[in-house]
Amino acid sequence: MPTTLVTGGAGFVGSHFCDLLLEKGHDVVCLDNFITGSRDNIAHITGSRFRFIEQDVTEPFSYDGPLDYVAHMASPASPPDYYAHPIVTLKCGSYGTHHTLELAREKNAVFLTTSTSEVYGDPHEHPQPETYWGNVNPIGPRSVYDEAKRYAEALITAYHRTHGMEVRIVRIFNTYGPRMRLNDGRAIPNFMHQALNGLDLTVYGDGTQTRSFCFVSDLVDGIYRLMTSSVNEPVNIGNPKEMTLLEMAQKILQVTGSQSKIFHKPLPEDDPKLRRPNINKARRLLNWEPRVDLETGLRATLDYFKQQMEPPKS
Repeated sequence: MPTTLVTGGAGFVGSHFCDLLLEKGHDVVCLDNFITGSRDNIAHITGSRFRFIEQDVTEPFSYDGPLDYVAHMASPASPPDYYAHPIVTLKCGSYGTHHTLELAREKNAVFLTTSTSEVYGDPHEHPQPETYWGNVNPIGPRSVYDEAKRYAEALITAYHRTHGMEVRIVRIFNTYGPRMRLNDGRAIPNFMHQALNGLDLTVYGDGTQTRSFCFVSDLVDGIYRLMTSSVNEPVNIGNPKEMTLLEMAQKILQVTGSQSKIFHKPLPEDDPKLRRPNINKARRLLNWEPRVDLETGLRATLDYFKQQMEPPKS
């Protein structure tokens, strides 16, 4: 029975990954300090095969037991979060990656990190394959997240080349689903929160910038397949079906039945105009592609948000 340590395991993606690991028969050690994660995300997990440790991964730490996998998922990931915690975000990508790599090396464990499509910046190549080097502003407002992830990939690759470590790098594209926060700041929770409260939906720019939205269960399935593979190079995991943010706003209005209008605001600095993964590598090496259609995923997410907005029972 393998044991997997997951940093950021109380976060949106991390908690779903912990669920999947337990389903696959792993013992799970979950680390989080709740900067952006939530105890509610792991409150349903019980039993001796799950252990929670409150820990800031930017500080040195150790673990006494054996480990087969170390999955480093800890980091603020939405623009409001990394704008609010810029130095913490950089430390998660640098110190946090270094500390977890050293732990994995000590335990002779496979190391996995969740990188991001943001390493591609505002891309000049579309869709984005793993071979594209990116177009990133190193001192722009988004750079604390973009460059933290780019540095993490460089550090992990150096450990692989220098120490022969087994490493896995997943480049995550836009993901959505239950356990996102209503104030997350990303498109789908923003639109749903506004629609459910009768507010106008905020679309930045003219709304023609594109994103590709992957449901969280598909994402963690792809991450698990990569972790248990023998692929040491970065792999894109995301939905190759591209849509504009204006189309997504209109879809949210349809799904929620809201009579809200769409309101346009200026486009934020360095906001990517295009985002769509080339997933040929994931298809070929992992036999993976997304399966949950947008309608199903949005309705599951909407149900979750409605529950979060319900007043507490007396």
